[in-house]
Amino acid sequence: MVKFRFSFLILIMMVPLVLMGCAGTQVKVDEPQMSLPAYSGPKARIAVADFDVKVAKGGEEIGTGLREMLITTLIQSKRFSVLERQVLKALEKEQEIAGQKGKTTSADIIVTAAVTEFTAGASGVKGGVGGAVPGALMGVLAGMKKHHMALDIRIVDVNTSEVLTSTRVEGEARDVDLGALAGGLVGSGVLVGGLSMYKNTPMEKAIRICISEAVKAIINNTPPSYYKY
Repeated sequence: MVKFRFSFLILIMMVPLVLMGCAGTQVKVDEPQMSLPAYSGPKARIAVADFDVKVAKGGEEIGTGLREMLITTLIQSKRFSVLERQVLKALEKEQEIAGQKGKTTSADIIVTAAVTEFTAGASGVKGGVGGAVPGALMGVLAGMKKHHMALDIRIVDVNTSEVLTSTRVEGEARDVDLGALAGGLVGSGVLVGGLSMYKNTPMEKAIRICISEAVKAIINNTPPSYYKY
């Protein structure tokens, strides 16, 4: 019992020192500026391909959830008409049967995305020196770990297959304060599929930051000539 109390005391004393060290060396900003100027002009017609998840377990479900969040946030930016490719294919088939082929509205650009990093850093934090760690301290220790994800994004012209741009976006968090993101262009929508396990964790915040950054990258890298509807 004495040994446990001594070990726990040492751990408590070390936490502020570790936090100070992190504060002194951290250079990456966890919460980038996410707000966008108001917009009411013409929109670009866009489609979003299925995500290619190169990392993380449950890749297909995670990819589906991320794609849904990206679509929702693109729509809420008011700059895009997002067309579902599955629906377009069904309409094209019906029109072909009815002899009206070619009348379906199509997307001008398609976004492809690959999940290249997906690390829920707080997973597995269960205990500490000498035994179980109290909940409050466990939260501090979990928050010291980095929760991170990255997307490689390409914007492709549907008609020419030309890659208009290729870029990488990231999201990182060490806490669960989603309120700090309120009012900005955060990744919208609920966490569905394989993402639901990260609800109310730092990883949820990292996901939402990454989706927000993805939408900003798509907006900034879509040529003005595509905004015409």
